[in-house]
Amino acid sequence: MITIQNYVRAQSLEEAYRLNQNRRSRVLGGMLWLKMGNASVNTAIDLCDLGLDTIEETADQFVIGATATLRQMELHPGLNAYTGGAVAEAVRHIIGVQFRNMATVGGSVWGRFGFSDVLTVLLGMETYVELYHGGILPLEQFAAMKYDRDILVRVIIQKKPGRFVYQSMRNQRTDFPVIACAVSRIGEEYRAVIGARPGRALVIRDERGLLKEGITGERARAFADDAAWRTPTEGNLRGSAAYRTHLIRVLTERGLLALGGGYEWKSR
Repeated sequence: MITIQNYVRAQSLEEAYRLNQNRRSRVLGGMLWLKMGNASVNTAIDLCDLGLDTIEETADQFVIGATATLRQMELHPGLNAYTGGAVAEAVRHIIGVQFRNMATVGGSVWGRFGFSDVLTVLLGMETYVELYHGGILPLEQFAAMKYDRDILVRVIIQKKPGRFVYQSMRNQRTDFPVIACAVSRIGEEYRAVIGARPGRALVIRDERGLLKEGITGERARAFADDAAWRTPTEGNLRGSAAYRTHLIRVLTERGLLALGGGYEWKSR
């Protein structure tokens, strides 16, 4: 159970940042994961008045405000055209529509949860975060950082030509994933992002050049084996470490084969 002493609707990012420097303050997202914990919060900070609930598309990027919802991501025509439906596939299994109408992108990214489909699919793209104090950082760098008292303002996706595939394995439809896997080709770079290992999502690049001549069944299998070997896994109530390693091989290979014959977004 969470108890809140004071509730403040911040009227500026500076106010939100100042209030959040107290270690007993919390920034509210959709309040869906936060309410599951046991904590006494002195000041709950709501960003809902700061106009961060939009997804803006330009010729070269998507700018997603921290309080935009997962449902907005799921239904955004530009994001789904760019990713060939990978973004919608990544979030459509998250609990239910009512949940996705409340869960925020900022809360999902800031939490850096090991089970996060959102973090996994975003790491498959050229994605950055904008922090109020820390400025703009690559999402991969942010995902590896320790938690601090900064404010996540926006998520920025660069629209670089590429292909994207997202897959996950769940024990039941709306459960957390046993393994999540985003596979992408951005320009000439191939990467697999493995989430729910059960640690934070990890980016695996084709450092050995296994796919430099293109995707075939044999090359996809070799890269999948490499990704499974390089990804640390652990067991929990959803699956063992060995089972997760097996799933990494299967989903990475399937994703690459789908990538090889899939839709490719190109700048116009």
